[in-house]
Amino acid sequence: MDINWGLEEQSNDQIELSGGWGGSFGFVGTVGISFNNFSLRNSLDLSKWKPLPFGDGQRLSLRAQANGRSFQSYSLSFTEPWLGGRKPNSFTVSLNRSISRFPDSNFQFSDDSALKQNGVTLGLGRRLEWPDNYFTLLNSLSFLQYNYNNYFTSSALPAQGTTNNINLNTTIARNSIDNPMYPTSGATLSLSIILTPPYSLWRDPSYANDIETRYDWVEMHKWMFDAKFYLRIMGSTKPEGRSLVLETKAHFGFIGSYTKQVGIGPFERFIMGGDGLAGGVNSFVLGQEVIGLRGYPNNQITPPLYALRGTVPTNQIEGGIVYNKFGLELRYPAIVGQTATIYGFIFGEAGNNWDNYQDFNPFNLYKSAGFGVRLFMPAFGLIGLNWGYGFDTVKFATQPSGAQFHFTIGQQIR
Repeated sequence: MDINWGLEEQSNDQIELSGGWGGSFGFVGTVGISFNNFSLRNSLDLSKWKPLPFGDGQRLSLRAQANGRSFQSYSLSFTEPWLGGRKPNSFTVSLNRSISRFPDSNFQFSDDSALKQNGVTLGLGRRLEWPDNYFTLLNSLSFLQYNYNNYFTSSALPAQGTTNNINLNTTIARNSIDNPMYPTSGATLSLSIILTPPYSLWRDPSYANDIETRYDWVEMHKWMFDAKFYLRIMGSTKPEGRSLVLETKAHFGFIGSYTKQVGIGPFERFIMGGDGLAGGVNSFVLGQEVIGLRGYPNNQITPPLYALRGTVPTNQIEGGIVYNKFGLELRYPAIVGQTATIYGFIFGEAGNNWDNYQDFNPFNLYKSAGFGVRLFMPAFGLIGLNWGYGFDTVKFATQPSGAQFHFTIGQQIR
């Protein structure tokens, strides 16, 4: 007997609206929208626009962030999760543009002191059947271009110039968690490798001593590992039951160079501290990785520290080349369901960030602990509020970090 079920796919879109006060630079606003059931095939049929064509499970995301004339960032991405229609092979195209301007003596922002970035990324992902069905493989090819004009005060870059970045990113991951919003068992593991061409192997070695040409092309290799494990300590095993869950996590990352003559440039470095949402305007336009560490101010575990340069942040190049971070989080839900998930937690974290391998010590960590609550709703995603206490004193500070409040949006990978 053949039984046919009539199904109609529904929209599952998300919107992001957030804002904050950016110190001396004023208000920072973000708006984003994701259409999770978009249909490119139906986009030419005006009768399918209700208000947008949907039904093919494709994802279209748009996001904009502005900080007045000091900083703007725009991004657009499209994902086809079933490339070819037969197997779950995903194809992604993303475009981004960022503009950062530094104020003059009259606190006016213009292109006379600006850093602009344009980029495009193509990604292809697929599920693997070996070693088991939980593995995925993602490969992406990116081209980024940085144009700067009287922006950097560091001697690492010329006053004016253009830097190009072509890189290949390969990520192998394993995801065996039972519930993406409130996991009670399983684990997520990922190893990511980012490689640029080794230009120094075929270029004239003298270019490494010329500031005008040294960073015409970004050259590096970057390795990152992330792991999270979930253990149900007690409670119900039903999908919408309440369970006390322990999350343990570990994160590592390091950046290397192909030759000592060129070394590691200012791009793609690590920024640590705070909520992990953003590392300031430079983190967007320099492609830096933002690593959260609750209980400490944003970006303060980042060499060189802002404290070294006074109380007002400057546009000096910063960031580490090696970091590690560990954490524990004990969770218990108030509500677990399709329409909303709310849970409270207590946590402990420790991490550090270094700008050279000589000082690297995986046991020399900044430690913190605290508690918080997270709320998930399909229309707005995951929102969290954290109170953390930093037990240690960061460099150039006079006392321990102490109590810090952090607001987070979305799943925090690291």
